[in-house]
Amino acid sequence: MTQYILRRVILAIPVILGILLVTFILARVIPGDPCRAVLGEKATDVICDAFFKRTGLDQPIPVQFMVYLRQIVLEQDLGESFRFGRPVTTIMLERLPVTLELAMASLLFATIFGMVAGIISAYWHNSAIDIGTMVTANIGVSMPVFWLGLLLQYLFALALKDTFLQLPPSGRLSAGLAAPPFYEVWHWSLTEGSNLYAFCSFMANLNIFNALITANWPLLFDAMQHLILPSIAVGTIPMAIIARITRSSLLEVLHLDYVRTARAKGLAELVMVMRHALPNALLPVVTIVGLQLGSSLSGAVLTETIFNFAGLGRTLFEAITARDYVIIQGFTLVVAVSFVFINLIVDISYAFLDPRIRLS
Repeated sequence: MTQYILRRVILAIPVILGILLVTFILARVIPGDPCRAVLGEKATDVICDAFFKRTGLDQPIPVQFMVYLRQIVLEQDLGESFRFGRPVTTIMLERLPVTLELAMASLLFATIFGMVAGIISAYWHNSAIDIGTMVTANIGVSMPVFWLGLLLQYLFALALKDTFLQLPPSGRLSAGLAAPPFYEVWHWSLTEGSNLYAFCSFMANLNIFNALITANWPLLFDAMQHLILPSIAVGTIPMAIIARITRSSLLEVLHLDYVRTARAKGLAELVMVMRHALPNALLPVVTIVGLQLGSSLSGAVLTETIFNFAGLGRTLFEAITARDYVIIQGFTLVVAVSFVFINLIVDISYAFLDPRIRLS
């Protein structure tokens, strides 16, 4: 198992370097002037020359890339944003928890409802339930995220206003609601700028986690309410994909010899499906769940914009329009590492689900 994991980690290194190199080059060859995007259209050539020299953009692209690579590897520094004048790591600590919380909530919604729908559809194969479930899944795959988000806002914030089904249309928390970090509630003395402070700040920006460990129930209830609509908007397409994959994989397993043997012995159909067939049908489902989590972490730009979530995707989109190369590179690197890590977890889960993979 150790060799299996080590081999996957070694293979991931050139993938990350390749993604970083492609992103580095593409960010610099797209049309646009980062100086005037940051300083305004009235910035003179003298000011822009000083800007390029200060940021190192006057150097050839290969030299810039080697400097940036050395900065990451030796100094563990992602650089400073052109637009905000702040370290990218600091901005990441503020924005990544927003996307992470949204991604986890949407994936939980998609996995639970998608697998249940797929199992029901496979169990009642070729019935009206099966047809209805798959038609709904196809509609879910085809539905634009921005349209679904606006529809959910209209339905639950306006049409169902003043009912128990009313939900907040945007934002992470209600205006005026205090969300003190857990380290302040517990009166921890942390040095600002230290690694422990950065980690605690990151965890405290996860509102649900922060509310749970501080027993702040009004904060927990409010944060969960604000997550429902964007989670449904982001999770609808993954839910439909998971439902279809679960159905097809389970149907394939249900036609194998050992399943027919279990039926011949008189084993109850539901027990046979849940205990014997489903575990062996999970490999493609695990793959899809892992890929969908990685996709969600790359940033649901439209969803974060519609629901006013200042997360990873929205920040990355704004950085691209502002030609803020440092944020583009830093955020892309984090997303790439997240994808690689998630794929590693998926590979390890394969080895646990199927012993044959461990021996291969």
